[in-house]
Amino acid sequence: MASFSLEPAVFSTSAPHAPVQHLYLSHSSWLLGFLYRRLGNRVDADDLLHDTFVRVMGRPALFDCALRERSYLATIARGLCVDHWRRRQLEQAWLHSLALQPEAAQPSPEHRHLILETLHEVDGLLARLPGKVREAFLLAQLDGMPYRVIGAQLGVSERMVKKYMAQALLHCALLEAELDGLLVR
Repeated sequence: MASFSLEPAVFSTSAPHAPVQHLYLSHSSWLLGFLYRRLGNRVDADDLLHDTFVRVMGRPALFDCALRERSYLATIARGLCVDHWRRRQLEQAWLHSLALQPEAAQPSPEHRHLILETLHEVDGLLARLPGKVREAFLLAQLDGMPYRVIGAQLGVSERMVKKYMAQALLHCALLEAELDGLLVR
């Protein structure tokens, strides 16, 4: 992601961007420092500063004090940091796995990009599932465990594992429909 800075001239003084302009002018330097301390590098901090204000533009809010403004911005920024770290961890695990493959099996750079994007989509899907549903799905799909063994491991009945799997598969079907443009949320 390229570094991006919101200049004051980008915003008009009319609604709805006036609250965002105020937040940016009042707190962007502080938020950049906050992000830099968490991420350890300026490029990522700049990117997440930009992403924070893009999110704020989607749901601007008015506050009665600077402390609440900073709390609002920090909450959004923390969530973006978690997403950033999770994405990096997933990429590193995949790149490590890829490095263990023979060179002849290495995908092209374009294919690598597509695989990483797909991994991020699957990770996002799994993150939205309840814990036991996600665990049952992964045990069945990745480890090939039978439902009764999954149930024993999770401390639930085989019938409950079937319900978990149905929930996970429905979630997958909805995501696929959404990605294909058939479903608008």
